[in-house]
Amino acid sequence: MPKFAANLTMMYPELPFLDRFEAAAKDGFKAVEYLFPYAYAPEELAARLKTNGLQQVLFNLPPGGVDAASIDAAWNNGTRGIACIAGREAELLAGVALALRYAEALNCPRIHMMAGLLPAGKTRADVCDTYIKNASKVSNIIADYKLDLLLEPINTRDIPGFFLNRQDDAHALIAQIGQPNVKVQMDLYHCQIVEGDVAMKIRQYLPTGNVGHFQIAGVPERHEPDVGEMNYPYLFDLIDSLGYEGWIGCEYKPKLGVQTNGTSSGLGWLKPYLG
Repeated sequence: MPKFAANLTMMYPELPFLDRFEAAAKDGFKAVEYLFPYAYAPEELAARLKTNGLQQVLFNLPPGGVDAASIDAAWNNGTRGIACIAGREAELLAGVALALRYAEALNCPRIHMMAGLLPAGKTRADVCDTYIKNASKVSNIIADYKLDLLLEPINTRDIPGFFLNRQDDAHALIAQIGQPNVKVQMDLYHCQIVEGDVAMKIRQYLPTGNVGHFQIAGVPERHEPDVGEMNYPYLFDLIDSLGYEGWIGCEYKPKLGVQTNGTSSGLGWLKPYLG
């Protein structure tokens, strides 16, 4: 049966962030993910996980910056990763060192490295070597901590100019990087928008062993998975039939937004999978 992790960056927006752990647990989630932990002490986050019986299954490397203030500023200024940007290697590695502190405290087995936006005047081919070198270096570092590095194709509607958009490109990059702890973060929302034919992509790539994590959201509005054009029960059955034992992150914006109990009210889709 599929296992779902609540994405606390997007879900439960009606609550302060630290209160979202308890809300997710009460709704039946056994795991959580979110974009960034760096605004909070790792000990505080670890305590929330323990108190609520939750596993931390994923978070992102800093999108830029080296501490809580500069990371927040980078994100708010539109930085979406720096792995494909030459000249920012020291900043990237400082972010890795910070992320490792959190991964250890939270017992988190995987981290996602956002690729970044193409620099002005540059093509994907221009920056590909930089990205591969950075991914190789980061994956080597975190391998010593028994962690997987995830690469995620993201659609060009939500993040125009993002370096990595397609599943085939992500898997080709994994082959070039050549490290066993580098996996694809397969977000079916992004995949549907860019490529479609999602079930066939799952059938093609999941058996390779190179898909390290799934994420979901309804298309096109990024609401609950039962809102929109995708048949998620069919896809969940397919993923299950192919033997996937990992987590599926619920990275969506609740349709009821910040209304009281808005997130919980939209979880009818989850009930058949709670055991």
